[in-house]
Amino acid sequence: MKVPDKKILNDVEVRSLISNNDYTSATDYLFNSQINSWELMKKNYAALKNIQTKSFWFEGFKLKVQFNPERIKSTSAEVDENSVKSRECFLCIENLPEEQKAILIGNDFVMLCNPYPIFPQHFTFSSLNHQPQMILESFSEFLEMSKLLSPRYTLVYNGPACGASAPDHLHFQAGTKNFIPIEDDIQQLKNDFGKIVQEDEFITTSYIDDGLRKLIFIESTEQEEIEKSFRTIYKAYERHPGEKFEPMMNLVCSYDEEFGWSVIIFLRSKHRPECFYKNDFDRILISPAAIDLGGVVVTPREEDFKRVDEELLQKIFREVSLDRQTFSVLTKEVKNEFR
Repeated sequence: MKVPDKKILNDVEVRSLISNNDYTSATDYLFNSQINSWELMKKNYAALKNIQTKSFWFEGFKLKVQFNPERIKSTSAEVDENSVKSRECFLCIENLPEEQKAILIGNDFVMLCNPYPIFPQHFTFSSLNHQPQMILESFSEFLEMSKLLSPRYTLVYNGPACGASAPDHLHFQAGTKNFIPIEDDIQQLKNDFGKIVQEDEFITTSYIDDGLRKLIFIESTEQEEIEKSFRTIYKAYERHPGEKFEPMMNLVCSYDEEFGWSVIIFLRSKHRPECFYKNDFDRILISPAAIDLGGVVVTPREEDFKRVDEELLQKIFREVSLDRQTFSVLTKEVKNEFR
């Protein structure tokens, strides 16, 4: 599509960074440019420095809870079909706020600063074309972007029925590497709770049930191998009853020069817990997506932040994660497929 010139940062320095594949410096350039020129973003990143957090330790991993009032719009977003159809898409480039600028990534995506951050630096990678949020056919781009940003950033994908506030527009998020606790915890979780279903010299795929979450962990230095593994898992998961658009999942992906890609797939049973829909005092606005399941649980209301404890986190995570029986069946199916 034709991209409005006034929306794109394309000066000599940006062109030089992109031509040298220095995308981490390009993110810095965009971030610094926007925080100096966009008052909303400046205000929200300043507020991020003073947010309240608290941590809970479980067996082998940690969950942090973040009181972040600026995330209220995303947490409470109406994502049913009628609501989505009745509003303008806020990720289409022609609908971006006047102050928001972008950097082109290849021919199909733009990089944007997220003005409502969770990470110390938080970006959105939005498709130039208005197309549904679906991962299967965009997974290779997801991996490629994680490699481009690998020294400093982790990539995140939220499925259209489990966390994406724009289920009608393909996008990924990126944020400061190792900010999400599961990035540090995943190898320990694999050792303590994992079952390896695929392993050879090129790739290892593990199924992990840590008592709160059901997840799949894929490790490989070969992009083609990791894409084949993901497609096999996706197709097996797709055979189980669930959402009509795509199987419910959230992804966290990072790349290391020596060890290659690490892809964590959270398997889901529902979008939001029952407490999200309750009235008045009993209502708690927590809407888990990839960052939450990865260990940074966002609460946009202070009263909810104060009420969250270990027991409530266990209840919410178990409720929205895939049930144990389906996970067990899926593990066996995928293991057979890999054989």
